Amino acid sequence: MTRIFLDVHALQTVPPSNLNRDDTGAPKTAVYGGVPRARVSSQAWKRAIRTYFRDEQLLDPSELGVRTKKVVELLAERITGFDPALGVEEALRLADETVKATGVKTEVPKRKVDQAKDGGPAPAPESKYLVFLSSRQLDGLARLALDGADDITAFLKNKKSKDRAREIADTRHSVDISLFGRMVADAADINVDAAVQVAHAISVHRVENESDYYTAVDDENTEGETGAGMIGTVDFNSATLYRYAALGVHQLAANLGQGLREDEPRSEPVRRAVEAFVHGFVASLPTGKINTFGHHTHPDAVIVKLRTTRPVSFVAAFEDPVRSNGGGHLREASDRLAAYIPDIERAYGDQETTLTWVLRVGPSTGKLTDLGTESDTLTGLVTAVGQAVAERLEKPA
Repeated sequence: MTRIFLDVHALQTVPPSNLNRDDTGAPKTAVYGGVPRARVSSQAWKRAIRTYFRDEQLLDPSELGVRTKKVVELLAERITGFDPALGVEEALRLADETVKATGVKTEVPKRKVDQAKDGGPAPAPESKYLVFLSSRQLDGLARLALDGADDITAFLKNKKSKDRAREIADTRHSVDISLFGRMVADAADINVDAAVQVAHAISVHRVENESDYYTAVDDENTEGETGAGMIGTVDFNSATLYRYAALGVHQLAANLGQGLREDEPRSEPVRRAVEAFVHGFVASLPTGKINTFGHHTHPDAVIVKLRTTRPVSFVAAFEDPVRSNGGGHLREASDRLAAYIPDIERAYGDQETTLTWVLRVGPSTGKLTDLGTESDTLTGLVTAVGQAVAERLEKPA
């Protein structure tokens, strides 16, 4: 298959906020172009995208996965769902043996062992690390466990059964696993290479963190009781962020593999996944300290490129930090992109095979209009990109 890449770029201004904290509780930062910048890690935004898939019902639940250490409990629930007559303890035993057959190691956490000593219920084993499994993989493993329910240990010692467990865990991947990949420390053969690379979002300008000193009053204080019931500080900053992600459409199609439905064209599940990702990337928002700051904003500008040349980030347009001169950062950041993108595409791109879409709001982003086909709405952008991807996939190699 011809390599097909989708680059998604966004400029997004956030007010005072703390979207993504470091180990001290302060907003994450990075030095770029010799000055400190606000930073939001790729992990934080990828988590926000995956959550957005579910919360906004962008995809059917059967097309999504679960990342958890409680994989034994989760599989036991699927097993009892198929056979309600089965007891909880027996379902947990079947689930534990089946999970271990995929190569994932399990153990009962010490904290749960201690709780059980105090008269609590027998604890369920957990994996030693987060395990990412699709809904269809969990269903397949549950059915396999029930096939060997009479003697699960002997059943899974059989090479064919064990191979079947690994095959189930490594086929019919969910969209989120296909996009973001999966690493299993003890079973590298069922790892999944991510189709998406998400950059750390950084501010286009210099940023210095600030600190908010706050107090809380005890509602039950009498007039004679003065002073605060609680005193503290919270760090924050505000920034115009440059966000970027690269999606390998060819890798996504390969990852979905046997997850493709038999009753639809090969390009259709890929189209759905691409549309969900573009929508999720643009509209999602990390929720760190959101109750404190209410930082609900959308991107001021989005640029999407479908290309056959390798992915290209436009972050270098901001290596020299934008200086507001008292007039904000967005207009200058947009002007920089409007000048930089044609220049780097001339030098390294392939204009014959590259498609570009622009979604923008407000007068400050006006110069971006000429970069490509302008979309009036996010829905229109998502639909246009999905259709173009499907058409590329359906072309003969």
